[in-house]
Amino acid sequence: MPPTPVGPVHLRAAGVSVVLGTDGRRLPAVLHWGPDLSELDASDLAGLAAASVPGSVPNDLDEGSRVGVLPEQASGWLGRPGLAGHRAGGAWSPLFTLVALDVEPGPHGGGQVRAVGRDDEAGLEVRLDIELLASGLLRQRATVVVAEGAAAEPFVLDGLAVALPVPPEATELFDMAGRWGRERAPQRAPFVVGVHARENRRGRTGPDAPLILAAGTAGFGFRDGDVWAVHVAWSGNHVSYAERLSTGAAVLGGGELLLPGEMALAPGEQYAGPWIYAAYGRGLDGVAARFHTHLRSRPQHPRAPRPVVLNTWEAVYFDHDLDRLVELARAGADVGAERYVLDDGWFRHRRDDTAGLGDWYVDEDVWPRGLHPLVEEVRRLGMQFGLWVEPEMVNPDSDLARAHPEWILATGGRQPPLSRSQQVLDLARPEAFAYVLERLDTLLTEYPIAYLKWDHNRDLLDAGHGPLGTPGVHAQTSAVYRLIDELRVRHPDVEIESCSSGGLRVDLEILERTDRIWASDNIDPLERQQIQRYTAQLLPPELVGSHVGSPRSHSTARTHDLSFRAGTALFGSFGIEWDITTASPEERKELAAWVQLYKDVRGLLHTGTVVRADQHDPSFALHGVVSADRSAALFALVQLATPLTAVPGALRLPGLDPEQRYRVRTQPPGDAPALRQRRPPAWLADGVELPGRVLGAVGLRAPALNPEQLLLLRAEAVRTR
Repeated sequence: MPPTPVGPVHLRAAGVSVVLGTDGRRLPAVLHWGPDLSELDASDLAGLAAASVPGSVPNDLDEGSRVGVLPEQASGWLGRPGLAGHRAGGAWSPLFTLVALDVEPGPHGGGQVRAVGRDDEAGLEVRLDIELLASGLLRQRATVVVAEGAAAEPFVLDGLAVALPVPPEATELFDMAGRWGRERAPQRAPFVVGVHARENRRGRTGPDAPLILAAGTAGFGFRDGDVWAVHVAWSGNHVSYAERLSTGAAVLGGGELLLPGEMALAPGEQYAGPWIYAAYGRGLDGVAARFHTHLRSRPQHPRAPRPVVLNTWEAVYFDHDLDRLVELARAGADVGAERYVLDDGWFRHRRDDTAGLGDWYVDEDVWPRGLHPLVEEVRRLGMQFGLWVEPEMVNPDSDLARAHPEWILATGGRQPPLSRSQQVLDLARPEAFAYVLERLDTLLTEYPIAYLKWDHNRDLLDAGHGPLGTPGVHAQTSAVYRLIDELRVRHPDVEIESCSSGGLRVDLEILERTDRIWASDNIDPLERQQIQRYTAQLLPPELVGSHVGSPRSHSTARTHDLSFRAGTALFGSFGIEWDITTASPEERKELAAWVQLYKDVRGLLHTGTVVRADQHDPSFALHGVVSADRSAALFALVQLATPLTAVPGALRLPGLDPEQRYRVRTQPPGDAPALRQRRPPAWLADGVELPGRVLGAVGLRAPALNPEQLLLLRAEAVRTR
C-alpha cells in the first residue's frame, strides 16, 4: 500500500533551504535548493509546490512533471535517466511507486529524508538518502535492490545517478581539468542545451577529475554570484554531469561510472551508489566554505597541529644511505621539522622505480639492521617517523609478481600495458588482500611509524578481475577502502596521506579514511599557486600537503627565492622536500624563520575561512585565511607574471568584518619581496589602520612586485575602549 500522502518537506541549515515535494505516489523531487527561505508553514509549502509544477506546452506531455532526485524516463523525463540497466532486455524503464518516507530532523539544523520506491513489475526497489548537513552541504545517494522473488536472470546495472535541479539563471559552468604535475586547472563553459559530462575511466579520481562541477549566474567569481555545485565522493570511475533540456529544465548530477557487466545483481542483492555532495553558496568561496565546514566537523578530522614534515624524496630519491639520511634528519630537526618521512626506496630490490613493488620487506642489503637505526635517531631528535608505501601496485620484476602472476588485475589472457613499469595488484582477491594487510600490519607493529604516505602511481587500465577478467574497478576501489579501514582499526594513531602520482586521488570518500592529501608531485611554487588555489575549492588548508622544494625546481627547472617557495607552502600542511644539508647557513636560518612562522599561524590557517579575491589583473593574485571570529587574518599578495600596466591597483582584502577596525602590516619573513619600484607605497613601512568595510571596498595601494614574488600581510582587529 502506498504511504499516506505527505506535503513538501522543508530542511534548513546554515543559510540554505531544501524543499522536497512528493504527492505520496512518486519519489521525491527537489522544489528548491538554494538560499534560506526562512520558516514556511504548511500552507506556504503547499503553495510553493503548486507554483513549481511546470506547465504543458504544445507537442509535449499533456501534464507537466518535475524531475525527481532519481530521474525516471517513465515519468516523462527526457534527459539522462537516474537508473539505467536491464534484465535480459526487460525491466529497463522502471517507474517507482513511493512505499515509505521518513523525515528525521538534524540535531543542529538540516535533517535527513529516507524514501523507498518499488516497481513490482520490474522486481526492483530503490532507496534514496537525502541529507542536509549542519554546514548547509547537501548530500544524497541511491541504492537499488533486486527483489527476492525477481526473475532468475541478473539485473545488469549500467548506471545509477542522482540529480539536483538548478534554476534557469545558472547559465555558466565551472569545473577543472589537469594532468600530472598540473592538477586542478579551472575551465568554464556556457550552460547550453545538452549534456556537459565529465567521465573518469582511470580507476582512480584522476588529475583531470572535475573536483566540483558548478553552475552559476553569469560571471560568478570567488566572491560574487550564486553558485550551485556537486562533487562525486568516489575514488574509482565516476561521472559528473550538467544537463539542460529543451524545456529549460536543468540539473547537476553524478554517480559511479560502471564498466560493462560490472554490476550484475542477482535476486536479493543490492548496489549502493556513492554519496553525491552538493553545495550552494555566494561565489566559489561560499561553496568552498561549506565543504571546509563539513570536513572540519567530522569526528575523525585531524585536531592536533599539523606537523612540519621533512620528506626525503627530492632530497635523496633512491640513494638510501644511513649516514646521509641521518645527516638530513639532523638538519631537519635544526630548522624545526617535526615529522620525518622516508620515501620510496627502502624495501627489497628497490634501487630504482622498475623493480620491487609488492616486496614489502625492509631491504637487508641496504638496511642490515632494519630501519631501526634511522627510526631511533629520528625519534631521538624529537621527530615522528613516517614511511612511504604503494600497497596497491606491483612491479613485474618482483618476487611477488613472479610467485603470483594471477594476482595482477588483467583482462583474459593478456596483461595491461605497463605504466611506470608497474601493474595493479588485484586486492579483491582475498589472498592478495591478506598478503598486503599482513605486510603493512607487520611494519606498523615492528616500527613506531606515525604516518604512512600511501601512493598509487598508475591508472587501472584494462583492469580485469579473476580468471575470467571481469571488470574489477568497483571491487578494487571497495577493497582499498576495506584495507585502509582495517589498518586504522589495528593502528588507530597512524595518520595516512592519500598520494596518487601527486594529487590524483582527491575526493571526499578517500578522505573519510585519510588525514592529508598530496596536492601534486610538482612543488614549483608558481605552479603550486594555481594548484593550491583550486584544491581549496574542496579541501581546507590543513588537509593539503605543501612543501618547500629546492631552489631549482626538480619538476620544471625554474629557480625561485626561498621566500616565494616557503610563502606558497605556508598556506597548507607545511613541509620541506629539499636536501637542506646542501643549503647555506643563511638559507637554513631563513628556512627556520618560515618554519617558526608556520608554527605561529597554523592555528589560524587551519581553522579560519579561506578567501580568494577576484582580481582585475590576472598577473597577480590575493588569497588568505580569516579567523572564525574575524579578529585576525593572513593574506598573500602573489605576483604571478609581469603586469601589462606599470602601476598596480588597489588591494581589496576580502572576508574582514566591516564593523571592526584592523591594523594591517607586513608579516616577516614574507615582508621583503623584490620590488620593481624605487619606493613602495607609504603605508607599507609602518602599516595602516582602517575599518574592515574600507579595506574590503577600497583597499590598499598594491606595491609593484617583480614576477614570482610574494608579500605577506597580517590584519589584526584593533581593540577599542
